[in-house]
Amino acid sequence: MARRRKRFPLLAVTLILAALVAWLVGGWFASGPLAKQLEFDVGEGAGLSALADDLEAGGAVKSATLFKLRAKLLGGGTEVKAGSFLLPKAASEATILEILKGDKVIRRLITIPEGMPSVMVVDRLMANKDLTGPVDVPEEGSVLPDSYDWQKGEARAVVLKRMQAAMDKTLAELWAKRTERSVVKTPQEALILASIVEKETGKPDERRMVAGLYSNRMRQGMLLQADPTIIYPITRGKPLGRRIRQSEIQAVNGYNTYTMVGLPKGPITNPGRDSIAAVLDPEETNALFMVADGTGGHIFADTLQEHNSNVAKWFALRKSRGDM
Repeated sequence: MARRRKRFPLLAVTLILAALVAWLVGGWFASGPLAKQLEFDVGEGAGLSALADDLEAGGAVKSATLFKLRAKLLGGGTEVKAGSFLLPKAASEATILEILKGDKVIRRLITIPEGMPSVMVVDRLMANKDLTGPVDVPEEGSVLPDSYDWQKGEARAVVLKRMQAAMDKTLAELWAKRTERSVVKTPQEALILASIVEKETGKPDERRMVAGLYSNRMRQGMLLQADPTIIYPITRGKPLGRRIRQSEIQAVNGYNTYTMVGLPKGPITNPGRDSIAAVLDPEETNALFMVADGTGGHIFADTLQEHNSNVAKWFALRKSRGDM
């Protein structure tokens, strides 16, 4: 009889422990209370305790205390990633921790188009209300046009540094691949000429040809006569919104290539990778002149006589359109 009495308490303890384990495990894998998909933000260095409270406040878990307990016992580690995550409707606690430990961070992108000047890069960063802090206008040509990841609450200055680091890396990579046809002597000169090419043509397949034309002019000591270099000192790269005045064509400054031989003193926009590549490997051509063709591209000419004929055709086309 005494032996039976000893077995009952042991059996009871075993049953209680089994029930407790079943409750812990069951609660870990059971559907959660989340009524709809939730975007959940994890700050840099955030700990499990604070996250559990936020999850409870957001309706993702019933109890922050139980979530922490189960995570420590059943979660296989509690280190989570920083970023924004999507938690699905009725996600279990196990699923939630798996998501927060994984790499499926919501990608938020900010896009800098090719040829966007630095003042407009800052405008774009400031317009994003989920970024924080002030940001100074960077040096022209220091930002690589591309799409960049960012996170809620991230400093604008940090995002800008990524853009500038990308330009430094890209310029170094392309500079190492330059050909003998390239006329520029330094990476900075490559940026300056690439910025002119970027602003002079909207057609990707023309970039190397335009680069070849300006390379020829530089070799012969000719004025580059690039209209965008007239506009840059006036607007810092923003659209002029009107025709260029004769007085502006004749203005003497560090940028206007109608009144100075050689390159401007700095880039006139942020050139894209393809424009930089074009000036480092320009088209082999004898062209020295170009004029718009009415389709967004240009007609190229080797001689002034041929160029004047092309200009006459362009004026006639504009007149037929009512532009003149």
